[in-house]
Amino acid sequence: MRAITKAGFWLWTVQALLAALFLFSGSFKLLAPMEMMQMPFPFPEAFIRFLGAAEMTGAIGLILPSLLRIKPRLTPIAASCLLVIMTGATVVSLLGGGVPMAALPFIVGLLVTFVAYGRLRLAPQQPRLA
Repeated sequence: MRAITKAGFWLWTVQALLAALFLFSGSFKLLAPMEMMQMPFPFPEAFIRFLGAAEMTGAIGLILPSLLRIKPRLTPIAASCLLVIMTGATVVSLLGGGVPMAALPFIVGLLVTFVAYGRLRLAPQQPRLA
C-alpha cells in the first residue's frame, strides 16, 4: 500500500466534502417538489431536475473512479463538469442576489478546480492493474 501525500490527503478531504455537498444538493433538486425550490429566476422544472441528476452523477464521479482506481482520469473530468455547473450558479446568483449570494458557488467552483488540477497534476492516481 502506498503512503498518502499531503496533497493527496487534502484532495481526498475536499473530494469527500464536495461529494457530500453535491449529493445533498442534487438529490434535493431531483426529488423535492418544485414549490420548495427558491431560485432567483424561474427555471423550467426539467432543467432543475437535470441539474440535480448532473450534480449527483458528478458527486459519484468525484469519488468512485479514484477510490476504486478504475479509470481514475474520470475524477478530474467530473470535477471539470461540476465547475461548469458552479460557474453558471455563480453567474445566476450574482445576477439574482449580488456578490454575497454568489460567494458560495464561487468558492465551491474553486474547490472543484482544485480537485480537477490536483488529480491531473499534484497527486494523479494510476489505474489498478488487472
